[in-house]
Amino acid sequence: MSGFDYCIVERRDHILTITLNRPEVLNAMNPGAHFELQEIFDFYATDPEMNVAIITGAGDRAFCVGTDLKELALTGDHRKPPGGFCGITTRFNLLKPVIAAVNGLCLGGGTEIVAACDLAIASDRAEFGLVEPLVGLAALGGGALQRLAREMPMKDAMRLVLTGKRIDAHEARRISLINEVVPHEDLLPAARLLAQEILACAPLAVQASKQVMLQSRDIPSMEDSMTRAYDAAEKMLASQDAKEGPLAFSEKRKPRWTGR
Repeated sequence: MSGFDYCIVERRDHILTITLNRPEVLNAMNPGAHFELQEIFDFYATDPEMNVAIITGAGDRAFCVGTDLKELALTGDHRKPPGGFCGITTRFNLLKPVIAAVNGLCLGGGTEIVAACDLAIASDRAEFGLVEPLVGLAALGGGALQRLAREMPMKDAMRLVLTGKRIDAHEARRISLINEVVPHEDLLPAARLLAQEILACAPLAVQASKQVMLQSRDIPSMEDSMTRAYDAAEKMLASQDAKEGPLAFSEKRKPRWTGR
């Protein structure tokens, strides 16, 4: 994929790597970038050859520092696509996994991107913060307040949200905002290694697992959550890959996944 003004996109080995490409403003996002990312994630959702996505930032300084406030002050343009900030924060129907590779400053909307991703690896230079209250706002648009309240201890979430304070990558790991901290130069190799671990699994099984985990947490009853019908799980059970896995095991070979 090419022809984007604010992003670089690479397709390789069933991995879609998306690089936010506004390093001159620390990868701050404007409406044009949001709508480009909507298009990119729409493509990812429907491309049968792409099974894992990695999102990172251009340059060594920042992953994303949120909204481009200088441009916003000039234009007053708050527009975002249906998928929300960076085309992902309100995209609730994406069953393929997304990994954040956080290469530097990750503030405001940047932290909301990480919260919306399924997995996250950070450089040891990364810093995180929901800094909106420091500029008179709250992190209302990207779902971070809702996600963090569900995904980490409440007092850790409250401290992050109410103070606007920046935290380093190791603290972000401690409170489960991210999965792993690696040396800066190892960030993208580590993200690709994680992607390869996912690719070793059947694509439809990965998508079914994600759907069940995300949708079942909104069902209060454990029994109801376990007996509910999940579309992706039914598709997986009826797939060729569901037959290929046991066959490969019995023949003592690696499975050949087709995603069908």
